[in-house]
Amino acid sequence: QVQLVESGGGLVQAGGSLRLSCAASGRTFGRYAMGWFRQAPGKEREFVVGIRGSGGYTYYADSVKGRFTISRDNAKNTMYLQMNSLKPEDTAVYYCAAGLVGGTDENDYDYWGQGTQVTVSS
Repeated sequence: QVQLVESGGGLVQAGGSLRLSCAASGRTFGRYAMGWFRQAPGKEREFVVGIRGSGGYTYYADSVKGRFTISRDNAKNTMYLQMNSLKPEDTAVYYCAAGLVGGTDENDYDYWGQGTQVTVSS
């Protein structure tokens, strides 16, 4: 079992930056692939970015490529999402996820955080 807790969301103007954190429980954090998903009002949950257990490979949705950066510190059991050049369309609840497989589909993940709200004003 893995418990995940997101933090760092908030309100920011377009063009600004936010850094999200995902703190995980457990001693096997480094074995899990991690990812971020988001869900905007009235829309389905969508993939944002994923990272392998080692942190050596990342893969981004086209909508955030070049603006968002994922990283992880396995010694601290923490994953991060640095979000730059934010746009109003980035407004959503952002969810941290972990799984032994990982991927771009939510079914590839086994554990989820409660979500943190990101609001980008124009």
